[in-house]
This record gives sequence, C-alpha cells and structure tokens, in this order.
Amino acid sequence: MLGMINFWAVLLATILAFGLGALWYSPVVFGKLWMQESGVNPENCSKQHATMVYGISFVLSLIAATVFAIFLGVKPGFFFAVGMGLSTGIAWVATSFGINYLFAGKSWKLLLIDAGYHTAQFTLYGIVLGLWH
Repeated sequence: MLGMINFWAVLLATILAFGLGALWYSPVVFGKLWMQESGVNPENCSKQHATMVYGISFVLSLIAATVFAIFLGVKPGFFFAVGMGLSTGIAWVATSFGINYLFAGKSWKLLLIDAGYHTAQFTLYGIVLGLWH
C-alpha cells in the first residue's frame, strides 16, 4: 500500500500544514494566547531545543500525512478526502485532546486553539491528497 501513495503529495501536504502551524501559533494569530493558556515561556526555550522540537514535529507531521494518505486510499475523491480530513480533525483528534485536557484541567481556549489547528491540518491534508493522486 505504501508504494501506491503519492509521496510528493504527502510531502507537500506536510509542508503546507507545517506552514499553517507556523502561522496559527504565531503571535499574529494564536501564539500569545496559546503561550498564556499552555504556560509556555518562550524565554525558557533555547535555539537547540527549538530546532529539535521543529525537526521532530515535522517528522511526526510527515508520518501523520503518510498514514492519512494510506487511510484515504490510492485515488480518493476530493470531497471524500476533505470530508475525511475534517472528520479526522474533529472526531478523532479534537475529541481525544478534549478528554486529555479535561483531566489535565486545561482551558477550553487551549483546546479550541490546538484542536482547531489539527482539524485544519487534516483538512489541508485532505485537500492536497484529494487533488493530487
């Protein structure tokens, strides 16, 4: 099954979603609120730490996009792929985060920011994979 997916599409989906994350968590969009709600202090993060976090995050996003492409199949229809991306983000990722955040006592704001990003991430995967087989 791995040999049947378009790895260039998977790579593009990963890069675009990673770029979306950079914007989503930037100070221009949700970055300041996310730091406040999550308790992250940017002054405690070294450049070496940031490089490792971004590198590993990219690999994890690539794995997610690859498995999502396998889940969608070889030539998914556009609307099916986008619908599956949206559904995956809302029904699997957001609800799983919701359970964890409830037990951890995290805020609803933080849940909406994080779940919103991952819903957009998987929807973007669906757009790319639905257009480019």
